[in-house]
Amino acid sequence: MATKVVGTPSNSGAHLPESASLPLDGFSRWSDIRAFVPFSRETLRKRELEGRFPRRQHFSQRCAAWPNRELHRWFSDPVNYRAEEV
Repeated sequence: MATKVVGTPSNSGAHLPESASLPLDGFSRWSDIRAFVPFSRETLRKRELEGRFPRRQHFSQRCAAWPNRELHRWFSDPVNYRAEEV
């Protein structure tokens, strides 16, 4: 008789990404990058205002996303990253 192995749900609350990386082009929303960013959404917002995290682009009143190219720049050197002035 075959046995079925069922994974146990994680209690850590972490949302693991379905893929191991973000695409190089395009845009990603918070739900896409949350697993890759080591701090909370509020800390991310503060760093964004300070220019130490990529600035999100607003597509509508309730829809905003970060450019993946800038996210990859930040991932490669988060300590020295500075957002480009607009």
